Amino acid sequence: MDLGDLGDLVHPNGPHEQWQDHGLGLLRTILHQNGIQTDLLSTRAITSWDQLRKQIQGYEILLMNVRSYTFPVARKSAQIFKEVNPNGMVLAGGMHATVAVDEMEAVPYFDRICQGPGENIIVDLVKDPHAFPRVIMGVGAKSMAEWPMIDRTLWPKPHRRLRKKFPWPLEPECGWGPGPVATILTSRVCPWQCVFCNESSYIPNMGRKPVDMVIEELNYLDNKYGVGSVVIHDSMFFQHPKWLEEWIDKYPRKANKVWPYWAAGRSDTVRQWPDLFEALVRETNWNTISIGFESGSDRILRLLNKECTEEDNNFAIELVNRLGEEFEREGRQPPKFWANIMLGIPGETREDAFKTMRMLKTMKYVFPSISYYAPYPGSALGYQLIAEGKSLMSKDNYHRFPDDEKVKGVDYQFYRELLAGKYDDEINRGLADYARKKSGDYREALVKA
Repeated sequence: MDLGDLGDLVHPNGPHEQWQDHGLGLLRTILHQNGIQTDLLSTRAITSWDQLRKQIQGYEILLMNVRSYTFPVARKSAQIFKEVNPNGMVLAGGMHATVAVDEMEAVPYFDRICQGPGENIIVDLVKDPHAFPRVIMGVGAKSMAEWPMIDRTLWPKPHRRLRKKFPWPLEPECGWGPGPVATILTSRVCPWQCVFCNESSYIPNMGRKPVDMVIEELNYLDNKYGVGSVVIHDSMFFQHPKWLEEWIDKYPRKANKVWPYWAAGRSDTVRQWPDLFEALVRETNWNTISIGFESGSDRILRLLNKECTEEDNNFAIELVNRLGEEFEREGRQPPKFWANIMLGIPGETREDAFKTMRMLKTMKYVFPSISYYAPYPGSALGYQLIAEGKSLMSKDNYHRFPDDEKVKGVDYQFYRELLAGKYDDEINRGLADYARKKSGDYREALVKA
């Protein structure tokens, strides 16, 4: 089952509601290649639970890939499945099963719970779930080179009212580049240990997908469906310099087209490898650069264990400002940041927040992406706040709504006023003219956490 908010593939609030789940696609591809045919239902493709109740009748097994923010939907779906099919079995895995297995075990409808990667256990589990205990440690591949190419026709289809704009089985454009969009993965884990994420503590490391395999998949998708741009969904694309050097060498030569792409990096490694970064932007059309700046305050960056500094952030900003100006003089589309900014971090002062907004205003080419800090399980800071009873999120209301209050003791009214531009005079102090002229109203930039 594909999980998400009801109606996201019927009446989506935006293109990001329509991203497809690579984990679901990979596991369905593996099952089908091993002779196990599956049907697909999607909570995103329905608008009421009664619809699901009718669709789910008669099945023996329900498979789910559960993330923390889809946990309430997964639990409700499993409950309905068991009510309609009392002898059926629910097999659940995914990130939430890995980081919050106690919450999964407390739900009686989950018959089997797989922690960790599932690609090398899924076939045996589906063939004979009774041969496994209730909680199972998954088995993953050592390298992404072992993964099959995802059969994207196994992803859910959008509602018929969206199909003219949704180039299924590719994905719709979202402002980063022209459609159709091919989303891909080249690596699985970000190795840094930021306290709001630290995914490497619970996701096993694995070898990166070879450059040639990535290009072959993109060419295949282009030949079959026509690719307009690419989104590389890696948590951290800008790592492994030797891989990146090979990408710079081969992508412009071997790809059908040097498609523009979105991918993620860090400001400290941009500063560490500036020539490599600049070559990627100039030669491979890395035109939307997602950087987790998070904060413009050294104090908050240390609190987050970000291992980046204000100087690192400013270096990356100045470099992209310079590249953007050069591209514009040459008549080329300038590269832009997808600038991830975090506000409402416990312990953040008003001056910390002002420094963050000043930093954001110095970016000449930017899509701001601002969120309130959210204490999800799996992260060190999230676990701490949950244990201290300070989280306003729980297993009953995990969500990704932008403007909800998420931590006790945080002055969210201040942040609402900050994003509305109330403190613009304070923020503009000391900024260059081009930055002061920018609007201080960032309310539309507040996105899901």
